[in-house]
Amino acid sequence: MRIGQHLNLPPSKIYGVATFYNQFRFHPLGKYHIQVCRGTACHVKGSAALLEALQRELKIEAGETTRDGLFSLEVVACIGACGLAPVISVNGEFHAKLTTEMAVKVLKEYRKKEVVSSNG
Repeated sequence: MRIGQHLNLPPSKIYGVATFYNQFRFHPLGKYHIQVCRGTACHVKGSAALLEALQRELKIEAGETTRDGLFSLEVVACIGACGLAPVISVNGEFHAKLTTEMAVKVLKEYRKKEVVSSNG
């Protein structure tokens, strides 16, 4: 709203730009932002199953953040690591050639980091 007032533009124009570019967010990201690649190579190698497993484990849908603020989940068109498909990225750290079981294990490792850092 303040941006529109400052630029003398209606809120609909500001919203149009903000929803067009995926760098703009309406809600804060989780401490660990997970990007699931859904590019062609990742799709063929099973990224849809990875996404479903992550959503089930986190109890959120793509575009959401867990209640504790620890994880957010995003679907991206291509991460650019096609030879390593299927791939997810957590805060820029790539996890490659994943199975659904491996993806859930990745989440558990990040949760374990949180327990260690909060106790240490």
